[in-house]
Amino acid sequence: MGTTKDAGTAGTVTQGSGTTAAGTGQADPATSPAVTRVTPGLPVGPAGPPWSSGVRRRDDGEVEVAGVAVTEFAAEHGTPSYVVDEADFRARARAYRTAFEAAFAAVGTGVDVYYAGKALLTVAIARWAREEGLRVDTASGGELATALRAGVPGEAIGLHGNNKSDAEILRAFEHGVGRIIVDSLAEIDRVAALAAERGVVAPVMVRVTTGVHAGGHEYISTAHEDQKFGLSINSTATGAAAGAASPAPDSPAMSALLRVLDKPSLKLLGIHSHIGSQILDPDGFEAAARAVLDLRAALAARSGVLVEEVDLGGGYGIAYLPGEVALDPERVAKDIASSVADVAASLGTPLPRFSIEPGRAIAGPAGLTLYTVGTVKPVTVGGDDGAEPFTRLYVSVDGGMSDNIRPALYGADYHAGIVGRASAAEPVLARVVGKHCESGDIVVHQVMLPGDIQAGDLLAVAATGAYGRSMASNYNMLTRPPVVAVREGASRVLVRRETEADLLALDQG
Repeated sequence: MGTTKDAGTAGTVTQGSGTTAAGTGQADPATSPAVTRVTPGLPVGPAGPPWSSGVRRRDDGEVEVAGVAVTEFAAEHGTPSYVVDEADFRARARAYRTAFEAAFAAVGTGVDVYYAGKALLTVAIARWAREEGLRVDTASGGELATALRAGVPGEAIGLHGNNKSDAEILRAFEHGVGRIIVDSLAEIDRVAALAAERGVVAPVMVRVTTGVHAGGHEYISTAHEDQKFGLSINSTATGAAAGAASPAPDSPAMSALLRVLDKPSLKLLGIHSHIGSQILDPDGFEAAARAVLDLRAALAARSGVLVEEVDLGGGYGIAYLPGEVALDPERVAKDIASSVADVAASLGTPLPRFSIEPGRAIAGPAGLTLYTVGTVKPVTVGGDDGAEPFTRLYVSVDGGMSDNIRPALYGADYHAGIVGRASAAEPVLARVVGKHCESGDIVVHQVMLPGDIQAGDLLAVAATGAYGRSMASNYNMLTRPPVVAVREGASRVLVRRETEADLLALDQG
C-alpha cells in the first residue's frame, strides 16, 4: 500500500496496490480505487508545503496569500491568474545564495548563484533576483531582452541554448553578457567567427554531459548521452549507465575545450554541467561535480590551462504534494562543497570558482494558480473488467493545459484546494481538468475535494510558480493569465492578462 497526504491536512489518501500512473510515481486510482476518508483542503492557519509561506486559511474559511484574500483578488484580477508570493520568492533566492556562499567559503572558494529565468521570468522578477544578489541565466533572445529591460547588467547574465541564432549571439556581445554557454563544436566555430568580425573576445563556457542521470522525467533529465544538450565526456556515444565516467582523452567535450582554446576570439571561462530537473537527492550533483573536476584536471594536463570556473547547473527539487520534502539548500550546498574539496585535493588542483542555477526551487513554491470552478461531473470508473466500480468527480476550471502543460506533458503531479470558503462536506476523489478540447487536459490527476464543490468556487493549485507561465500557450485561442505579485496585503500586476484583441492583433487576415 502507498500513501500520499491530502492537501494541507494530517489525513492521507491511501491507494490500493495497482499500476503506476505514467510519470507520476503514484498508484493510479483507475486501478486502485480504495481511498480513505480525510479532511479536504487547507487547515485554519498557515498552510505549509507545497503552498508558499504566505498562504493561510482565515478563521472564516477563506484563504489569503500574503494578506490578500482570494475573493478580493479574483474580483480585482479575475481567474485564471498566476499569483506570486513576492516575499516567499525573495526568501528562497536569499536562502540559496547565503547557503552556497557560506558552504563554498568554508572550503576556500567562491560561488555565484544564477536565477534560471526559464522557470519564470518577468521584468520585475529579474529585478527581484538581482536585488537579492543573484545573477540571471537566460536561454533565448526573449529572456535576454527581459533581463536587460530589468536593468540586470550584462556581466551578470548568462546565455544558454543549443541552437542560438546569430542575432542572439550578437546581442550578447553588444550588452557585454558575462558568459555564453556553447553547446556544440559548430557553435564554437560560429561564435568565434562572429566575435572576430566584431573585434571582441567572447567569454564562453563549454556545456558537457557527464553521464549522470537525474531528474523526475526523461524529458527533464539532461545529462544522459542520447539528447540534444552538451558534449559528452565519454569517447563513445554509449555513456555511463549509472553515473559519471572518467573523461576520455578523445571525447567530444575535450575536443570542444581544446577548440575554444585554439580560437583567439574566444576566452574559455570554464566548464558547465546540468544533470536534470526536480532532483531530490544531492548524490547526482556530487557525482557530476567529480566528473567535471576530473575533466578540468585532464584539460590542464593536456593544454596547461586550468579553467577558473565550474558551473554545476540547477535542478533542485521542490515539494509538489503534501508530505514531499524539498531539497534543502544548506544540506545540498554543504554536501557539494565538501565533495568538490575532496576531489580537488585528490587531483592536486586548486578549487575553481563555482556557479549554480536554481530556478524552479525559487519560483515554484512561491506561486499558485487561482481558478474558478465551472462544470462538476461525477464519472463512474471501472467495472468492465470485474473490478469494483467507483466514482471520480471531474471538476472543470476556467483554464487548463494552456496555463500548465506539465501534467499533460510529463504526468506531473500537483495539489489543489478550495480556497474561497470553508466546507464541512465529506471529501470525494476528484480530478481537476481544464476547458480544452483534449481528454488529456488534466490540471491535477487526483485530489480529495469537498463533496459540495460547485460552480463558482475558487480553486487554487499549489507550486505552479515555475513552468506554468513560461510554458503557457494559446491553445484553443485561450488568452494567457496575468502574473500578479502579492505582498503585505497588496497586489500588483507584473504581466497583464492577454485579451482576444491581443490574439487578433497578430492575425493579418
